[in-house]
Amino acid sequence: MALKVGDKAPLFTLHASDTSEVSLSDYSGKNVVVLFFPLAFTGTCTEELCTMRDALTEFNGMNTDVVAISVDSPFTLAKFKESENLNFPLLSDFNKEVSRQYGSLYDTFVFAMEGVSKRSAFVVDAAGVIRYAEVLESAGDLPNFAAVKETLSTL
Repeated sequence: MALKVGDKAPLFTLHASDTSEVSLSDYSGKNVVVLFFPLAFTGTCTEELCTMRDALTEFNGMNTDVVAISVDSPFTLAKFKESENLNFPLLSDFNKEVSRQYGSLYDTFVFAMEGVSKRSAFVVDAAGVIRYAEVLESAGDLPNFAAVKETLSTL
């Protein structure tokens, strides 16, 4: 079932690239951009997360934190975070439960890989309500960061 604006964001707890546990509830009282991305070390994913890295100060200035989720292992995400100097948590949804809850999971991806996160962007407000939801079918497309910022500017 696809999540839509106005829905309560499904809560989650996942392991970050440093193996610590990170929960959506950790961000209670703040806005959070929840990004899903297919796979670490791929071209469009690197472009997306580096774009967010470079704009993080602007997002933080809007009382907003960012987390990015993929089905990669925490160890793969640690190498990816280090290689790209990413400055926000990368979370492992290795068991695909959170991607499924958010309607952000391909049945079949490239090379017949099953259960890879779809590129998606959600804005969750300080009360845990989804204020923006974008789930992309094409992994080659980037989220509409301008629309994400526009949504945040109204919160």
